[in-house]
Order: sequence, then C-alpha cells, then structure tokens
Amino acid sequence: MSKIPVYFMPGLAASISIFERIKLPTDQFEMVFLEWEIPFEKESLAEYAKRMTLKIKHENPVLIGVSFGGILVQEIAGFVAARKIIIISSVKTNLEFPRRMIVAKSTKAYKLIPLSLVQNMESLAKFSFGEKVNQRLKLYEKFLSVRDKRYLDWAIEQVVLWDRTVVDQNVIHIHGDSDDVFPIKYIKNCIVVSGGTHIMILNKYKWLNANLPSIIMGNTV
Repeated sequence: MSKIPVYFMPGLAASISIFERIKLPTDQFEMVFLEWEIPFEKESLAEYAKRMTLKIKHENPVLIGVSFGGILVQEIAGFVAARKIIIISSVKTNLEFPRRMIVAKSTKAYKLIPLSLVQNMESLAKFSFGEKVNQRLKLYEKFLSVRDKRYLDWAIEQVVLWDRTVVDQNVIHIHGDSDDVFPIKYIKNCIVVSGGTHIMILNKYKWLNANLPSIIMGNTV
C-alpha cells in the first residue's frame, strides 16, 4: 500500500521546525514540509497559493496548516485536489477573526505593524504565537525564521484582509480552548483541544500525534 502524503505548512514567519515534535506512523504516511517563499511584488494570496502548488509533488495530498498556514492551505486547496484539509490554531473564514483584527482592517492599523515586527523579535513572537511568549522568547527565535520585511508586510496584510466568508465544508478544524490569537469564542465547528494555546503544535504534540492519524483516515476523535 502506498503511503499517504501529508504536507505541513507553518504559521506566519515560522519555520518548519515547529513540526519537529510531530510524528506520524512512517509505514502509513509520508510527511512533507512546505516553507514560506518571499512573495512577488503585489502578489495576491491566491496567486501565492497557486505558486506554492509547484512544491506539491503528490496526487491527492493531505494539507495541514497552522495559523496563517491554515489560511494558506485552504487557498492552495482551490488549485489542487486534496484528500483532506486540516487547519490547526487557525480560522475557516474572516468571520472567526477576533474583534481587534476587524478593527485593524477597518482602520488600516495593520500597516503600522510590520516595520516594528522586523526590528523587534518580541512583537513578532506575540503576533505569531500570542501574548504569553515573554519567558520563552529564545525558544521562539528558533521557530520564527522569516524576518524579511517584504514577506512580513505582505503576510500581515493577507491575514487581516482575507476575504473568505463561506466555510469550506471539507476543512477539519483543530483548535485549542486557550488560544489567545484566535479566541475559541469566535470559532465554530472545530475539534477542541483542552488547554491548547495558539502554539499547541509545540506543546500539545502528544495529543496531535495520538489523534492526527485517525483524523486523516476519516475517523472522529
């Protein structure tokens, strides 16, 4: 039996090292890791997603994305036939955004964020991983690898201006009940991980390793 290809996309500015604790049975699954590319000038999220499909070498893959990576894999699924789309610590539409992101969109406040992010590791960590990061900043330096200003400007704008309002019914959503970037009170129809924060890909890896195989195979948790 051929292995099921599972493609992983990290969150905003994050490297593939965020998946280092995720282990799927090697006799059943082939794990492939996608990395962020620097966007082209004025490249739309859809255009970027289409370009990312060039990295997908298998037919009928499983797509797993974390946070902004979850938004991106939903866009990629518009260009490839995916066996499964699984998002972790992410959103299915912009209706699941917290109020502060809606305000940031209407006031264009997001345009003021990027430069300080590039220059300030703590700000970037908070934006990507949530508020409770201060004691573990050194850890996040390892996981936040993309510091390119053009990428950060583009990525933050793509998140805040994401225009999807209709849920793709094929998306399986895994979300922590203590996520402070995308609070659970705004999230509908998800598999809830008790105690899971926005970085549960790192600290709830045991739950994910135990449950992802059956979720991929179509069994309920």
